[in-house]
Amino acid sequence: MRRHSGEAKVTPILTDRSFDIITHSPAQTFRLGEELGRLLKPGDVVCLQGGLGSGKTCLTQGIASGMGVCGVVRSPSFVFVNEHSPSTTGPCLYHVDLYRIKDARAAFALGLEDYLYGDGVTVIEWAERAGDLLPAQRLSIFLAYLDSTKRSLLVEASGEHYAEIVTALRKQLLGYKAPRAA
Repeated sequence: MRRHSGEAKVTPILTDRSFDIITHSPAQTFRLGEELGRLLKPGDVVCLQGGLGSGKTCLTQGIASGMGVCGVVRSPSFVFVNEHSPSTTGPCLYHVDLYRIKDARAAFALGLEDYLYGDGVTVIEWAERAGDLLPAQRLSIFLAYLDSTKRSLLVEASGEHYAEIVTALRKQLLGYKAPRAA
């Protein structure tokens, strides 16, 4: 978000590679994830960053629903990775939680790279802890707790494939596309 000089108003920056949105309930955060889950393909990597209670797991549950994943999706904080199969056809969801990881070396020791370059969709909570292990091309979502029901989400694409996902997601959720940057 950009603060304009002399103004107290904060306005979103919309580009062909990013957008931000405020959800007003866990159901809206879930729905955003569900729409995203419908767009993801095998090999895609979604990196989630945000503090405790910012909605990372709720968003991941929505992604799982949109992908048609079977069963209950819970944060894998103590097992690090949960693998979820789709109910019909489609990729597996690899739900990674790096909360208890201190650095990229520990993430490497867990075998994170096997998931990042596998045939499923990998969603990583606390992705910043993986450091340089993260692929250069990915979808990053920064979540922030605003109040008991509101969450701020900034969605950013790194790479052309993810820019296409951002454009499609923005159009689905907000009903328009941002203008192309000059």
